[in-house]
Amino acid sequence: MLSKEEIKVFTGNAHKDLAISICKELNIPCGCCDVGKFSDGEIFVNIAETVRGCDVFVIQPTCAPVNDNLMEVLIFIDALKRASAGRINAVIPYYGYARQDRKTKAREPITAKLVADLLTKAGADRVISMDLHAGQIQGYFNIPVDHLSGVPILAEYFKNIIDKDTVIVSPDIGGVVRARNFASLLDLPIAIIEKRRPKANVSEVMNVIGDIEGKNAILVDDIVDTAGTITKAAAVLKDFGAKKVYACATHAVLSGPAVERIESSVIEKFVVTDTIPLTEEKKTDKMEVVSVAPIFAEAIRRIHLNESVSILFDE
Repeated sequence: MLSKEEIKVFTGNAHKDLAISICKELNIPCGCCDVGKFSDGEIFVNIAETVRGCDVFVIQPTCAPVNDNLMEVLIFIDALKRASAGRINAVIPYYGYARQDRKTKAREPITAKLVADLLTKAGADRVISMDLHAGQIQGYFNIPVDHLSGVPILAEYFKNIIDKDTVIVSPDIGGVVRARNFASLLDLPIAIIEKRRPKANVSEVMNVIGDIEGKNAILVDDIVDTAGTITKAAAVLKDFGAKKVYACATHAVLSGPAVERIESSVIEKFVVTDTIPLTEEKKTDKMEVVSVAPIFAEAIRRIHLNESVSILFDE
């Protein structure tokens, strides 16, 4: 049983619905606070209850508006540190700037490392996130990182609608490990789409590695932003003889023309998690949302009770 006096869960403005769902799973109230802006746009945080000596969890995906949500969590952490919180845990379901994880050409920043430094310097003692775009981001932190996976949640959705004539497809070479983990949960084979990306948010599909002719296909990705990659990949799978094409992703960023592309694509069903809030404008009839609240709640419970968390991300 969790002690309401020893554990506190707060949230900024990024995704209050997810925070409330996590608190319901934990059977504790969401912490009382006020997070807003001054007239010039400066962010302020007012924590309206004592946190002295408490195990505090701040739930805040750094989704759009990325910079505002990032500043909110940094200021929140600083406020908790100055209020003598016992341990400060940053729960970041979607880690913004994760795609800037390395230098691909001269004079580029590694912004994923910068964000890690900012969170640590602000006073976070631990970070809990899901499906970081690159696993090495965990190494950017000098504090513990619990890296949860959305793969089991997404795979569970497909258990009752797939058959043995189904293949799991990675939309690029970098997602092979994710696709393999997904496939192992459903005991299915995998295929890979080989592509070349000429510039950011523009992708060119080149070839399909694996047998997909006459089979149903499930595309598995971590982030869907403009949906160019996933919709082009679905079209190519159809060209190569796939019967039905499904798609799933952990983080539904869905910027720009993403929704229109998904709606007009050959994708039968697009399944995402709720690590990022989905406004009505971003929802389509093809979209299904599965909640990550239970897995984050269990992670928070285990961390608070000093139990092993590895069972939640060992795939």
